[in-house]
Amino acid sequence: MRYTLEPDLDNASVGKRKATQGPFEILCPFPRLLVPNASELTMSAFSFRQKFSVLATACALTPAAFADTDDTALPELIITSAPTSSVARSASIGGFSETSLLETPASISVVTQEQMQDRSVRSATDAVKWDASVQNSYNAVGLADWFAIRGFVLDQGANYRKDGLVILAQAMVPMENKERIEVLKGLAGLQAGIASSGGVINYVTKRPTDTPVRSATFEVRERGTVYGAVDVGGRSEDGVFGYRINAAAEDIKSYIDGSTGNRNFISGAFDFQLSPRALLQVDLDYQHKSQLTVPGFQLLGPEQRIPTGIRAKQMLNDQSWSRPVVDDSYNLGLKFNYKLNEHWRTTLQANNSTLHRDDAVTLPSGCQAQGLIVGYCSDGGYSMYDLRRKNDKRSITTTQALLQGSFTTGDIAHDLTTGVSTLNRRDHFADYVFNYVGESNIYDSVYYDNFALTGVNPVHLRRKDEERAIFVQDVMRLTEQLKLHAGIRYVQLKRDQFNSSGMMTRHTDDDFVLPNIALLYNLQPALAVYGAYSEGLEPGGEAPTGTTNAEVIMDPSKSRQIELGVKADITPDINLSAAIFQIKRRNEYVNDNADSTQTYLVNGTQINRGLEFAARGRVTRDWMLGASFTTLQAKAEGTGDERIEGKRVGNVPKFKSAVYSEYIWPGLPTLKLNATWIYSSSKIFAPSNEIAALNKKVEGYHVLNLGASYLAQLGNTATTFRFGVDNVFNKFYWGDTSSAFGGYLIPGAPRVFRLSAQVDF
Repeated sequence: MRYTLEPDLDNASVGKRKATQGPFEILCPFPRLLVPNASELTMSAFSFRQKFSVLATACALTPAAFADTDDTALPELIITSAPTSSVARSASIGGFSETSLLETPASISVVTQEQMQDRSVRSATDAVKWDASVQNSYNAVGLADWFAIRGFVLDQGANYRKDGLVILAQAMVPMENKERIEVLKGLAGLQAGIASSGGVINYVTKRPTDTPVRSATFEVRERGTVYGAVDVGGRSEDGVFGYRINAAAEDIKSYIDGSTGNRNFISGAFDFQLSPRALLQVDLDYQHKSQLTVPGFQLLGPEQRIPTGIRAKQMLNDQSWSRPVVDDSYNLGLKFNYKLNEHWRTTLQANNSTLHRDDAVTLPSGCQAQGLIVGYCSDGGYSMYDLRRKNDKRSITTTQALLQGSFTTGDIAHDLTTGVSTLNRRDHFADYVFNYVGESNIYDSVYYDNFALTGVNPVHLRRKDEERAIFVQDVMRLTEQLKLHAGIRYVQLKRDQFNSSGMMTRHTDDDFVLPNIALLYNLQPALAVYGAYSEGLEPGGEAPTGTTNAEVIMDPSKSRQIELGVKADITPDINLSAAIFQIKRRNEYVNDNADSTQTYLVNGTQINRGLEFAARGRVTRDWMLGASFTTLQAKAEGTGDERIEGKRVGNVPKFKSAVYSEYIWPGLPTLKLNATWIYSSSKIFAPSNEIAALNKKVEGYHVLNLGASYLAQLGNTATTFRFGVDNVFNKFYWGDTSSAFGGYLIPGAPRVFRLSAQVDF
């Protein structure tokens, strides 16, 4: 019997695809005995990929099932088209609505839900490591995912978005309810307003689908972490109401000795089709996470040597009285779409992001014996502190109203977007309890079991932001091949900062105009080149602990970017992109005062210049290959400070690459093997944004990850088994060399195993 399977064009899990990417035809003998409900493989609970894999598996097993029959020759499996591609073709982060990546004059990468499933992604760090432009900033185990893009550290209260609106990223962002992750590399002043120069990460939430979703995932990994999640969705029979529910629970036993904890998550996304023109969307999520966090390492002695003989599993926060970081995070989003007519539509959107935190760590920092505030003793000794504060509350409420439409003036076609947005931020927190405990050593830990935790400081309002913006963007088709993107955003910011007594310590009241202009030319329908100039608005860095202005946030300032790029869809399964760029912004760092104190200040300009290249697609029917390369020069100029003038910026490799391969086993299309090779060149470790001497150079590294997946038909249930091992050769390397919190070196993960089963029913 011959079966024809059409791709599920409306299934969000595989992205939007053209109808030309199918159909598949499979010729299967004796289907009713092996697959009694074969005709039901079109049932909506299965994605196209699952339908194909289940049917192909059943057909592949047919000869064994009928070994005792009289038939001596059995027809072979016939596939009349290559597997469909999971390459993303569009994203919303480059503008204000879903737009073709080929037609967007910016460097954008997208991680799809299918890719996240295949790679067993459980965190944003797992998801973006295939993009060489993204670098870990301070991704300590037990804390949040924190990144730098194009050499600039992202702001955790400005550069992370959910469905286009700001969310707080000081806590881990859950992946269970995310449809895809979009990464805009470079300035996003027009799209985002206030945001650090590196770029923007946008998490797109899962929405109800026309076809029911019923999926459960179970996983074990590391030293016994147990994870479970469910994904359920669908619509009412009349299509008016849709729902998508995701939930997860995790018993955490990290690869770091003693870093244990737990996590619980639940989310809901609901659609209400109020009329053929009006759609109301609501989404909400809640996450509780508690885990003992893992401090990094500092340099040794006045000579500032990089520690050696360190184990990647080593834990310095392992006192009997150590307390976990406890995060409770909430998000509530509303979105209303109304179609005015065939050419115009309006969107009203709002989101509230709230984080409650109890912060605690047994902090290794400095060396009293050698008078070091930052840095361990020459022999590996360090001073130990009890660092705690309770009842932090941070919240951001954002709104946005858009009017979008198309019209023509003469021979020029316009796609116009105009809108307004608001942001209100409130941070309530206390000063840290900072109690000296005693001395310990990274090579021989000392335990203080009788140390008593004492005192907490009162919580006060410490920061208040009010941001208002008006923006307009016009995409003009000047000819059939040439488009002009022109936009401008006006931003008004009021920010107040307060000390622990409630007294205002800094007031900011300023406005900014952020232009953006780009030309995009289609040399061919599937080949485009572009040039763009944009201005962004830096949120201002926070002065680190130990400086005279500790915890003060610098005033916003403008940044500027020039970018030239090319994009090509070589085939429906292969796309390429490349970009060269230059970004300039004000330089922030810690200086040395005459009285031996240190102050965080703004001085000179940081200039990052780089080249990015990315390619992904099917080399053959069975072999998919992806690659991402970034070369980057980052330095400070115009500072007048010989310590940093013209020197490399910390935690920025000159070259980084990520190569990913996936291979479908011939004759058994339900078995897939994958491999990832990640390389980073050397970096400079620059504590507190100081520029380091040559002896602070951190060597580069190579990391190889391997994995496999197998889709089996167990009764009437499709089950995908996945196995993976990261850092196959158990190589020790310094993953982060961050200047955050005074500067810490963080080891990369050692060899880690994981095994999971995804059941779609």
